[in-house]
Amino acid sequence: MSIKAGLVGLPNVGKSTLFNALTNSSVPAQNYPFCTIDPHVAITHVPDERLTLLKKIYNSQTIIPSTVTFVDIAGLVKGAATGQGLGNKFLSHIQEVDLILHVLRCFDDPSITATSAGDPLEDYETILAELMLKDLEAVEKRLEKVAHLIKQQRSNPVLLKELTAEQELLNTLKQALNDADANKVRTLIAQSAVKTTPLLSAKNFLIIANVSEDDIGDQRYKHNTAYQKLVERFGQEKVIPLSAKLESDIASLPPEEVADTMSMFGMTERGIDRVIRATYINLGLITFFTCGPKEIHAWPIERDTNVRKASSEIHTDLERGFICAEVLNYADLFALGSPGAAREKGKIRIEGQDYIVHDGDIIIVRFNV
Repeated sequence: MSIKAGLVGLPNVGKSTLFNALTNSSVPAQNYPFCTIDPHVAITHVPDERLTLLKKIYNSQTIIPSTVTFVDIAGLVKGAATGQGLGNKFLSHIQEVDLILHVLRCFDDPSITATSAGDPLEDYETILAELMLKDLEAVEKRLEKVAHLIKQQRSNPVLLKELTAEQELLNTLKQALNDADANKVRTLIAQSAVKTTPLLSAKNFLIIANVSEDDIGDQRYKHNTAYQKLVERFGQEKVIPLSAKLESDIASLPPEEVADTMSMFGMTERGIDRVIRATYINLGLITFFTCGPKEIHAWPIERDTNVRKASSEIHTDLERGFICAEVLNYADLFALGSPGAAREKGKIRIEGQDYIVHDGDIIIVRFNV
């Protein structure tokens, strides 16, 4: 499945620098607004230490990890919803992503021009306001369309009921948007069974607190006032502290120098690895594997997916002709050391089409087309 996350923020907050680190790409990271005119797109691997052991156990030739697509979306400015800056174009790019990564400036650097007052919460509110204004425009357009359709469907009670329910939801959403209540918008969308126009402000999101290199050492970012504000507002699980500049510098190093540099800054994990992993988790994804001498392949699927549906990620023929699946979980394989030992202990199971795939399942699909 395709997984896409968009880096969003005001100009000069470090989005392109972070994008470079995430993808080892070379997007221009200039000191002026709108250097990123079109969204830059790149694919990066999801870190998963299980793949290395699976390759060893199965003596596989290659590893194919799960991937996340990152989009570096040019900086928004106040008034984007009405076309200020390069507004409408950028807002349409945000519509295409599954997860928004709000990059917020939590560092002081007089050599990099700030385009805001320097408060990351105010920056976030500026962006959110633009998203909600665009959503309000979309809701009002859809309300006009639904009202017209209701007049046409008076003789179709089933469709009329669906349209009336959507109209009620849209009116409630319109009020929440006028009240600038993003939490209510998200709750309404999440809890409603009614489908309507997708909204930017209802998208899942993470906060990236872009701190200075100095703040990374010994986790000094915990004393950074801007970072503390973000944690207080969104909770620690939603806020990822990192230094985009340091991450970009590390990404450009030869592999043999990375560990020493990380050690100098007291880093046990790359900030970008946390971003990638958190993106994966926040989208409600898990991983199952197919394993053999040719390759170890990691497949991302939504949590609570049954094995027949999951098999379509490998090939649509497997879902169409599904008979059963042979399932072994990574945890059992790791504990026992080999597929043969797992089979002897009864850890390899035959499951039918309604089996719900668990994270780390190793699957062989039996099918007939």
